[in-house]
Amino acid sequence: MLQSFNSTNPSMELSSSLTPFSKKLSEISFSSSLCPFPLELHQNPSKPKNLRIFAVAIDPPQELPRNSPQRLLKELAQRKKATAPRKKMPPKRFILKPPLDDKKLTERFLNSPQLSLKQFPLLSSCLPSSKLNNADKTWIDEYLLEAKQALGYPLEKSDELGDDNPAKQFDTLLYLAFQHPSCDRTNARHVRSAHSRLWFLGQYVLELALAEFFLQRYPRESPGPMRERVFALIGKRNLPKWIKAASLQNLIFPYDDMDKLIRKDREPPVKSVFWALFGAIYLCFGMPEVYRVLFEVFGMDPEAEDCQPRLRRQLEDVDYVSVEFEGNKLSWQDVATYKPPEDALFAHPRLFRACVPPGMHRFRGNIWDYDSKPQVMQTIGYPLAVTDRIPEITEARNIELGLGLQLCFLHPSKYKFEHPRFCFERLEYVGQKIQDLVMAERLLMKHLDAPGRWLQERHRRVLMNKFCGRYLREKYLHRFIIYSEQVQDAFEHNRRLRNPATTAVQQALHGLSYSVYGKPDVRRLMFEAFDFEQIQPKSV
Repeated sequence: MLQSFNSTNPSMELSSSLTPFSKKLSEISFSSSLCPFPLELHQNPSKPKNLRIFAVAIDPPQELPRNSPQRLLKELAQRKKATAPRKKMPPKRFILKPPLDDKKLTERFLNSPQLSLKQFPLLSSCLPSSKLNNADKTWIDEYLLEAKQALGYPLEKSDELGDDNPAKQFDTLLYLAFQHPSCDRTNARHVRSAHSRLWFLGQYVLELALAEFFLQRYPRESPGPMRERVFALIGKRNLPKWIKAASLQNLIFPYDDMDKLIRKDREPPVKSVFWALFGAIYLCFGMPEVYRVLFEVFGMDPEAEDCQPRLRRQLEDVDYVSVEFEGNKLSWQDVATYKPPEDALFAHPRLFRACVPPGMHRFRGNIWDYDSKPQVMQTIGYPLAVTDRIPEITEARNIELGLGLQLCFLHPSKYKFEHPRFCFERLEYVGQKIQDLVMAERLLMKHLDAPGRWLQERHRRVLMNKFCGRYLREKYLHRFIIYSEQVQDAFEHNRRLRNPATTAVQQALHGLSYSVYGKPDVRRLMFEAFDFEQIQPKSV
């Protein structure tokens, strides 16, 4: 019994023996917060050994007064820790503005100069979206007379002309043409957007004007050398030279010497102004005035040494050309002032004769003429109904149209070595330029608020080569292209080789349509027959 008690309660003996010592500890008070347990320090061999340890006595925390600055700072620090980090706000130009109500939106559109000209929709679409303010009129008063004098225009205000004359808006468009993205007035939205829309149109006007000029000036030449001539005249490296020849550099760079600027600071503003300038001239005065300014004001010389294409092996052209071109190199005055006679077969007879060689008549009555031509003409809606005074004129036009269609579907591999012009290359060249211009005009009239950069991207995406070929293939017209036997075998099972040919035929059809019926028929082909803006994905 005694043994079990001792074994079961040893703690009672220990507590009885420690009781006096614990009373003594409770009577002693420590003024410091040192821990009664031993403190072990592990020395780092890389640090010096003479370390000093200071023990600091801390009083029990006392609550700070309610209005104490230290308390407020402490609460603020705790609140900062609790809240999430502040997100970076987007710049103001990316923040969506609340939409205008219908009344304000209607007033804005009705007061816009873009809706003021009903009879000139394209010109109206290139006017600024709001009326010019005092800062715009200040520039016009200071510099516009100098620009007009350099370009050879009368100094009177264009506002005094009649409403039925598109030149009434020339002062406004000429002012906008000089407001390139690096100048002071480009911060105004209506100025910046209108200038970009002008240069978007002007680049395609220049390309078409020079393509038509060189096609008629060099009737035996292939498009390769002609493209090199065009690039040598209006490539961006040469544009500062033309601007200086017309003494317009002080209007583009009023505070700098153009010759001392580096290329990346000099060429983009000059190119922007140059393109916009011809967009304004085309809208107000038409294509003849474009030729006058190019060759008279800027002094471009197509026979200059630095404008000549590189030497290449040219196939000998044994066939004759039209009587108008034989032994007669046309000048820009002949091209600019040419007016087709009243009983002309085509809208652009000289351009048709430059692209379709007279030797095509030897192909009348061949297999393609009887088998494929009726199907092609039915698909694209040819021939158009034209009322002529003499029935023989209609018959002759339809015969020439059939020969032109056969040339559009004639691949260079078939007769290229016998006759360099027996293929669609020249028609393709002018067709590419006219479809660019027609598409640009369409986008300008369709999107009144869009700046030129957006229109340029949209234009490029719609007219990509793979899409142009697809439009033709969706109408199943690629089956009528005439290849040589060797190329036919190579193209039979290789789509990548075949697709560029369908793109070229598509563009050649537009070139033929432009030379025979004019620009309205190009619009009909692009937006009705082939439905260019409806980009359909391939069916899976």
